[in-house]
Amino acid sequence: MRSLVIVGGWLVAVALAVLVGVVGINLVGSGLTDPQAAPMSEEQVERELAAPAPVPPSSPAGSPPSAAPASATPASSVASAPPAGRSFTTAAGLVVADCTRILSMAPAQGWAVAEQDDDEGEFRSVDNPAAGLEVDLTCSGGQPSISVSPAD
Repeated sequence: MRSLVIVGGWLVAVALAVLVGVVGINLVGSGLTDPQAAPMSEEQVERELAAPAPVPPSSPAGSPPSAAPASATPASSVASAPPAGRSFTTAAGLVVADCTRILSMAPAQGWAVAEQDDDEGEFRSVDNPAAGLEVDLTCSGGQPSISVSPAD
């Protein structure tokens, strides 16, 4: 009788271990293979930045959401759309900016974003935190540009 209890306990332990392994592999595998986790190319980033932002419907209180005010201007007739961002490659990573601000900073392998403001940012080396690159945004003639210098 005692040996049946021991064998039964081992069988339950093995089944539980297999179940935990399968669930763990499914959780990790779904995060690795999701299309949302795939990195975007520079062209995809530029297309996404150039795409017009969806305009939320605005309606007066009490009216149905589909009823737009008569003075509303369709989004397609808006003459001045915000400028698309431009990407810049540095030794420490990718910077996407327009003339108003730095939109995003993506560090290269071995680097991390230490600071990001509207007009400046900083990458730091993961292996040597004393090593860093500062990025400053400027705009001339409606075109963004960056200057890169060693961080203090």
